[in-house]
Amino acid sequence: MSEHAFSPEERAGIYRAIAERRDMRHFSGGEVAPELLVRLLEAAHQAPSVGLMQPWRFIRITRPELRTAIAELVEQERQLTAEALGERGSEFMQLKVEGVQDCAELLVVALMEGREAHVFGRRTLPEMDLASAACAIQNLWLAARGEGLGMGWVSLFDPQALAELLRMPAGAMPVAVICLGPVDEFYPAPMLALEGWTQPRPLQELLFSDSWGNDE
Repeated sequence: MSEHAFSPEERAGIYRAIAERRDMRHFSGGEVAPELLVRLLEAAHQAPSVGLMQPWRFIRITRPELRTAIAELVEQERQLTAEALGERGSEFMQLKVEGVQDCAELLVVALMEGREAHVFGRRTLPEMDLASAACAIQNLWLAARGEGLGMGWVSLFDPQALAELLRMPAGAMPVAVICLGPVDEFYPAPMLALEGWTQPRPLQELLFSDSWGNDE
């Protein structure tokens, strides 16, 4: 084992946070202490980013009327998604897909404006700005789980409508509405698996050697 490895207890904590992280939709209200919120956001901000561009921007939603407006945008997209799903639309409408009105803290994660100027790491893969922001969100998720807080990533919204609502500059783009706060309990498995919507696939089905697929 590497001399740089963490202790067995520390490693166990890391793997536990990864294994028990859940996309939470049910929250119990309460609050997140200011110093804890700062600690979580600092963890997010320590994420890797291509070219050290740090493309993420965090917007904390504090006004109740703004939270309600975001919830309405999510509901509009929920209805449109149900229509797009066709036969599974009614089944989808039975799922709880967000906790915008119930969570203690509501955050919006956005990509900054002017990203086209960052060529380092993005010349052939411009999507790396989004990948970098996703790393920050994952950091936030794992840190929240370690602190005993639930977190849910909501992606059901019209990006342009949300950008206008939050007065983002031209070129900035919201990529996530984050619900964060205390929960009564964590789901024992991913909620969509528990609800029978889909099931996670085992690693061996997604791991290839030397070329795509496992067929000779």
